[in-house]
Amino acid sequence: MADAMANRAQKANTAEKKVDPKLLEFLVCPVTKTTLEYDAEKQELISRAARLAYPIREGIPIMLEEEARKLED
Repeated sequence: MADAMANRAQKANTAEKKVDPKLLEFLVCPVTKTTLEYDAEKQELISRAARLAYPIREGIPIMLEEEARKLED
């Protein structure tokens, strides 16, 4: 029973991190309209031009400037 629950939790975490690659081809930074870099480890889309990192939550990119993390130098 515990193994089954652990497997389900692991699958849920894996599913959370998957982003449709075709979606990534179409997304651009809402501020600068430039291309984005996908950081799979941090689950972010990086806009070098705007110096912002947009979060990806449960596989959904959050493309709002106010939700983005500012990149440091």
